[in-house]
Amino acid sequence: MKKYFITGLVILLPLVLTVAIFAFVVNLLTKPFVHAVEVFLSRFQIINKGFLFLSPEQVLHYGAQLLILIGIFFALVLIGMLARWFFLKSVINLSDKILHKIPIINKVYKTTQEIIKTLFASDKNSFRQVVMVPFPHSNSWAIGLVSKESPKVCSDGVGEEMSSVLIPTTPNPTTGFLLMYRKSDLILLDMKVEDAVKYVVSCGVITPEHEEVKK
Repeated sequence: MKKYFITGLVILLPLVLTVAIFAFVVNLLTKPFVHAVEVFLSRFQIINKGFLFLSPEQVLHYGAQLLILIGIFFALVLIGMLARWFFLKSVINLSDKILHKIPIINKVYKTTQEIIKTLFASDKNSFRQVVMVPFPHSNSWAIGLVSKESPKVCSDGVGEEMSSVLIPTTPNPTTGFLLMYRKSDLILLDMKVEDAVKYVVSCGVITPEHEEVKK
């Protein structure tokens, strides 16, 4: 008899302790909010019936606890997402500061970073027009991005107003050739800067939807 009792105790006691600890944690988490949720459910009569051997009051109480646990779960997920986002942002900012302080590497990193921001920051309106220009000789053409007017000293040197044109290389548009063209040599394209960059990056595979040429 003693052996059977000890065997049953060994089997049952862990289960009882698990249930007791779980109930304690649930009550600890839900106790500050359970009364308010019960009042809310009672006022709108969302839960007003018994279920199996549970009375309506017990169903109301357990239902309130369940809703609170679900709310706590999603609140923890949201907090975790925000914390992880801020953590990643801090890591990115830290790595950015470190790269800016490493000799030689910081020069390359800064230049590349500025070019990428210039290419894809639409609010700065850095590149105003997509053009087609003769490059590398007069019998071939390349996609170019007009940035600004050429420096006055350059325009005065040839006696005609010039435009600065970036001809990005493929498939890496952060490198390219900065050339100056006479405005009469530019063929203006009805193409967005983003579409032109996609065209260059994809090595000509992705073509823009509109390819009307305005001379």
